[in-house]
Amino acid sequence: QVQLVESGGGLVQAGGSLRLSCAASGRTFSSYGMGWFRQAPGKPREFVAAISASGSNTAYANSVKGRFTISRDNAKNTVYLQMNSLKPEDTAVYYCAAQRSYNSGSYYLKTNEYSYWGQGTQVTVSS
Repeated sequence: QVQLVESGGGLVQAGGSLRLSCAASGRTFSSYGMGWFRQAPGKPREFVAAISASGSNTAYANSVKGRFTISRDNAKNTVYLQMNSLKPEDTAVYYCAAQRSYNSGSYYLKTNEYSYWGQGTQVTVSS
């Protein structure tokens, strides 16, 4: 069982930056592929970024590529999402997700591939 707690959301002006953190419980964090998703009002939850258990492989949605960076610190049981050059369309609730991985280089892109989810953190970008 893994429990995930996101933090770091808030209100920021367009062009600004935020760093989200997701702290995971348990002693096997390094065995989990991690992902960030977001959900805006009235829209389905969408993929943002993913990182493999080892941290060696990452993937990004086209809409955030070049602006967002996902990383992890397995010693701290934490995954991060650095968000730069924020746009109003990035406004959403951001969720962290975890999935047990038997291939340390694999990452997951779909919501139904993840077993564990955090409660979400609100990110609001004003124009």
